[in-house]
Amino acid sequence: MEGYELAEKTAKEAGFTYTAKLDVGTLELLDAVRDMCAANTCGKYGANWACPPGCGELRELREQVARYRWGILVQTVGDVEDSMDYEGIMEAEKQHKASFYAAAAKLKEQFPDMLALGAGCCTLCKECTYPSAPCRFPDKRVSSMESYGILVSDLCKKNGMSYYYGPQKMAYTACYLFC
Repeated sequence: MEGYELAEKTAKEAGFTYTAKLDVGTLELLDAVRDMCAANTCGKYGANWACPPGCGELRELREQVARYRWGILVQTVGDVEDSMDYEGIMEAEKQHKASFYAAAAKLKEQFPDMLALGAGCCTLCKECTYPSAPCRFPDKRVSSMESYGILVSDLCKKNGMSYYYGPQKMAYTACYLFC
């Protein structure tokens, strides 16, 4: 089985709703997205190793991403009553993270140099050690696509994947990159 087919099979078995082949040539790490992180609306800027500035300078991340030759976009789409359905949104996120970590563990066995970029901040630890102590799990830590400066809606569009599924759906998107 070829690399992409194996990644797609693993992603589907992990429970993702949709997958799409990711053309790494469409990856753009944008200062404007990192500037949105700096606005700190989520409260994780400067408070989590997987978020800016802890995850690295954009220049370093661009060099890192440039090593990868192919990838896969993965998505979990959950049902919500409306945009205020906190429980539905959290359930979709929980499903996405479970699928994401399950697929990442299996893919890492086949592709040890893989880079997994998730949705939202790293939540492996109840409280992150940033910046006072080293990350407890540097090999498991996952940065979000946004923390790398990726405008997720544009990346989805460029790779033939929907981003918005209507007012009663919530989509979480992540990707895996491979050398």
